[in-house]
Amino acid sequence: MTLRAEKLPADATCYRRIGPFDEASLPAGLLGEHRLKEDVWGVLTLVDGAIGFAWDDAEGGEIELVAPASLVIPPTVPHHLTVGGPFSLTIEFHRQP
Repeated sequence: MTLRAEKLPADATCYRRIGPFDEASLPAGLLGEHRLKEDVWGVLTLVDGAIGFAWDDAEGGEIELVAPASLVIPPTVPHHLTVGGPFSLTIEFHRQP
């Protein structure tokens, strides 16, 4: 299990929020490998339930997030979600000025 200690840059501001999503409404693209654009940070907030989060880069690793939990996702790092039961989550997108 790998828990990366990523932090949102202090001057990053939220410009978009998506969700809440549950097991029926989660976009399928989040279950496959994907990445954020350069200069975009993500904050996944798990409100209810549990999900798996996998890093798909050379460092690798997977963690299980159990609500309440938040995870900062840095730009360009490939990752994907795994689900096995009920959950509710939101995702915020942040960028630096």
